[in-house]
Amino acid sequence: MRNSYLGELSAEFAGTMILILFGNGVVAQVVTATKDSPLGDHDSIAWAWGLGVTLGVYVAGRISGAHLNPAVTVALAAYQGFPWRKVLPYVAAQTLGAFVAALIVRVTYSDLINRMDPGHTIKTQGIFSTLPGNGGDGVGIPTAFLDQIIGTAILVFVIFALTNTRNNPPLSNLAPVCVGLLVVAIGMAWGANAGYAINPARDFGPRLASFVTGYGTAFLDQNGDQYWWLPIVAPVIGALVGGALFKVLIDRYLLADDSEPQPVGREPVTEHKGES
Repeated sequence: MRNSYLGELSAEFAGTMILILFGNGVVAQVVTATKDSPLGDHDSIAWAWGLGVTLGVYVAGRISGAHLNPAVTVALAAYQGFPWRKVLPYVAAQTLGAFVAALIVRVTYSDLINRMDPGHTIKTQGIFSTLPGNGGDGVGIPTAFLDQIIGTAILVFVIFALTNTRNNPPLSNLAPVCVGLLVVAIGMAWGANAGYAINPARDFGPRLASFVTGYGTAFLDQNGDQYWWLPIVAPVIGALVGGALFKVLIDRYLLADDSEPQPVGREPVTEHKGES
C-alpha cells in the first residue's frame, strides 16, 4: 500500500500549519505582552519556532517527507530527485497551511492585538511576517536579501547532511529534533537583519492572512517599500546555493551505503495502486 498524492499534500498542509501555529503564536504572545508582564523574549521565540519545526516534521514526515518549506522542496527537486511536477502542489499546500495557521493566531490574539495596536500597523505586523531589521532602522534591502540567502543556505546544507543516509545521520526518529535545533540556532545567530524567514510559505502565507484581516500595509516594509517578494526569492536562491555546496563539499566524497537506500527527497512512497 502506498500513500496517496492527496495524502502527501494533506501532510504538507498539516505540518506547515503546526509550524506556524507555534511560530506566529509565540511572536504574538511576546509582542502583545505588557512591559509589566512580559511573556517571552527573542530566545523564547527562537526556541518555539524550532520546536514548531520539530513537531511539524513529526506530523508530516512519514507521509510526505515533511518539507514544510518551498525553498527546501525546490532544493530537493534540484539535487535529490524529488519530482519537479510535485513542486508547485507542495508549495501551494505549504502556503495554505501557513495561511490557515496565521488566521487562527490572528483571531485568537485579536483582543490583545487590538489593545496593543488598534490600527494594525507595523508595530504588530512582525507577528505574521518579517521585516528588514525586524522593523527597526539601519538594515537595507540588499543586506536583508543577502541575509536570507545565507540563512537558507545554512538550513538546506545542514538538512542535507542530517538526512543523507550515507552520512551517519541521526536515527530517523531523532532527525526532526535535530532539524528543529538547527532552526533554533539560525534564529539565535541570524535573526537580526531580516527575522530569519528562510521559508517563503512561512512568510507569505501569514503575510496574506494579515492583509485580509486588516493590515493594509502587510506587503510593505517599515519604509513603505515593497518587501513581500524578498522572503520568497532570497530563500529559494539560498536553498539552491546550500544544496550545491553540500553536493560539492560533502556528498561526492561520501561512500555508497551497501544497502543503497532511496536518497532523501526522492518521490515519497505514495499509497495507492498506479501512478500518483
